[in-house]
Parts: sequence; C-alpha cells; structure tokens
Amino acid sequence: MSKWPKAPELTTSHWLNTNVPLTIEGLKGKVIALHTFQMLCPGCVSYGLPQASKLAHFFRDEDLVVIGLHTVFEHHQAMQLESLKAFVHEYRLNFPIAVDAPSDGDIPITMAEYGLAGTPALVLIDRQGQVRFAHHGAIDDMLVSKMVSFLLCEDKRNNEDLDLFSKVSGIGQSSGEKCSANP
Repeated sequence: MSKWPKAPELTTSHWLNTNVPLTIEGLKGKVIALHTFQMLCPGCVSYGLPQASKLAHFFRDEDLVVIGLHTVFEHHQAMQLESLKAFVHEYRLNFPIAVDAPSDGDIPITMAEYGLAGTPALVLIDRQGQVRFAHHGAIDDMLVSKMVSFLLCEDKRNNEDLDLFSKVSGIGQSSGEKCSANP
C-alpha cells in the first residue's frame, strides 16, 4: 500500500493544444506537472503559467508531461472557451490545456477532487499516478525543478525515499499572488 494518494482522473469539458484528451491513467510511467490557472488571476499570469511554460520547455526531452488546467471559480462569463483560446494564443502556451468541467457548486469538478484552494496551484504526480505534491500559490522555479528532477530520477535511485516533498511546506508567496476559491 502506498503512502501517497492516487491522483483523481481529470474531469474536463474541453482540451486545447492536444488532439486527444489526456488521462492520468494513460500517462502512467510519466511524471505529470498539473498547473491550475484562471485567465484573470494575477498570480497565474505572473508566476504559474510562465513556470508551466518553462517546465514544458526545459524538460521537453524527459518523461514529464505539463498540463494546464483552466479551473474557473469566479468571473465565469469573462472566461469562456473562445476567450481562453485567444489567451492561450497570446501567451504562446504550447503545452496541453484542459478546461475543468463545471460542477453544481462553485468549485469545478477536478479542482474539488484534488482539494485545491484556488489558483495558481501546482500538483506533481509521480510515474505511478500518485499525488506527491500539491501547493496553492507561487513556488520558486528552482525548487519546482528540483522536485520534478527528483520524481524523474526516482526509479533510478532504487526507490530511495529522500522525503524531499515534506521539506517544502509553507513556501507560498503573499496572498496577493494567488486567487482563493474560499475567501
């Protein structure tokens, strides 16, 4: 039995930058960096999306899949699919982007299943499909790169558990750099 939870499947309404919808199950064997964002979130535009783009670029030859998850919990009318397509084009986002499916409540389905408090958020999923790290807010690029490298090399270390992820709690930036779903 693993000490890490199984990553919930992505429940989406649309996909951009990919010809086929991606699934957590279908990506087993690869490390996944799931970056949640909203177009109108200052922290997403300033930190989260540039970080996702850097990860996609610098780890493009590795077993890392970067997925953007547009998860709208406020300003619904302003963040429709056509607006998102224009946003993705303007910001030159080349990695796959999913649109989180709406729920009956305020929080979209995938965001709720992952227990995320807002945007930007980063979820790192290991090769076995387990959530190894989840964080709401900005995180230093060097630290994210270290965590991703750790997960990419994990099987090569004879499953040595350095417990790197327990050392990075409380690393978010000020509340002005993130949007919270629960005020």
